[in-house]
Amino acid sequence: MKSGFPERAHVALRDMQLRRNLALATTTIRGKRAAVTGERGDWEELRVAGAAIKRRVLRHLEDYLLQFESSVQRAGGSVHWARDAQEANEIVVQLVRRTGASEVVKVKSLTTDEIGLNDALTAAGIRPIETDLAELICQLADERPSHILVPAIHKNRVEIRDLFRREFGLPDLTEEPTELAGAARAYLREKFLSTAVAVSGANFAVAESGSICVVESEGNGRFCTTLPETLITIVGIEKLVPTLNDLEVFLQLLPRSSTGERMNPYTSLWTGVAPGDGPQEFHVVLLDNGRTNVLADEVGRQTLACIRCSACLNVCPVYERTGGHAYGSVYPGPIGAILTPQLVGTAEAGSLPFASSLCGACAEVCPVKIDIPQVLVHLRGRAIRERTAAGAGERMMMSAAGWALAGERRFRWARRVGRLVQRPFVRENKIERLPGGLSGWTMTRDLPAMPRRSFREWWNGR
Repeated sequence: MKSGFPERAHVALRDMQLRRNLALATTTIRGKRAAVTGERGDWEELRVAGAAIKRRVLRHLEDYLLQFESSVQRAGGSVHWARDAQEANEIVVQLVRRTGASEVVKVKSLTTDEIGLNDALTAAGIRPIETDLAELICQLADERPSHILVPAIHKNRVEIRDLFRREFGLPDLTEEPTELAGAARAYLREKFLSTAVAVSGANFAVAESGSICVVESEGNGRFCTTLPETLITIVGIEKLVPTLNDLEVFLQLLPRSSTGERMNPYTSLWTGVAPGDGPQEFHVVLLDNGRTNVLADEVGRQTLACIRCSACLNVCPVYERTGGHAYGSVYPGPIGAILTPQLVGTAEAGSLPFASSLCGACAEVCPVKIDIPQVLVHLRGRAIRERTAAGAGERMMMSAAGWALAGERRFRWARRVGRLVQRPFVRENKIERLPGGLSGWTMTRDLPAMPRRSFREWWNGR
């Protein structure tokens, strides 16, 4: 990431149309979610169950992965293990080349975005075609998705109309949603019927049966997973659930938390290969790409419980004002602020844990009870420690403060010195701007000036 969150957010905050789009979309989704979760008297019990299942998987992940591999192979599929993005991309490219295909259709997948699969396929002479409407919009506009659930949330209907007019050669297309959807449908149906290879991600993977589950709202994913001859599914190793009974819990949690629906319009499950029905060649790529490092962190590992519902984005005051592109990551919002630095390192994404007000709204809505503020604070500490120069400066300041606060006489001395030092910077009993490296404290806040008399001095004077 060439620039940090503060720089990208500064640009995003000047885009008033973006802010209007985000405010409308997130407010609508929040209202729908509140209505459907409020219907369930056992909503908290569902959250507790989902959290418990995810924690159990993370505790015994190695066992569940081996069980899943055996189940997939028993059902006629093949399993490939990928240590990182490069290895995963190489596996997929080789599998596609083996079929002789020059195009692949893709189900919406954050995991494939994470590893940059589209770029890898394009570099290998293979054209990836996004079939989710919002992902297709982003692909045609050559833009990153800006939301986990609604990738094109930053665009309104007029912007999409202009994009489709240009890309599909439809000069008379209006901004009516039915016409926009119809234009995309006509384009995609041809691709579904003529493309021999599909690539998908997975919302869940069931260890006991080797089944893959994808939930979606449009039905495009079902075309991808049933029509092509070859299906390649990329699964983050944390996506496992032990049994189909466990999956039931998440199929109640996910739609309510993400789209504000009681159930997903399309819930697709497939297991291995069935002769004469669906893809006749099925491959699963199990992706690590930094996840075992996250698993090793006692505080940070809870991040891997995420089911990608995006509820935390829709309640986050920071995301609502900056949008997803400001995060510079496939995973935006509060979950991205804790997942991305753990996957790529704080040296690469060290500003993201600070992209939060720590209001706690994200933890309150998380369907699997991830304590996002706790992880944010944990990663902030790591980021400071790893930034050698900044960390040394902060440690020196905190050591000086600790020394001054350790004794009454030192504290009185520090108070007198502080009153003298602050004088050039006090305006109307506030310090509005500090010099040099201290300016970060006052850039977005006022610092109250030290009073002429402390409470102790006032008390002694009485």
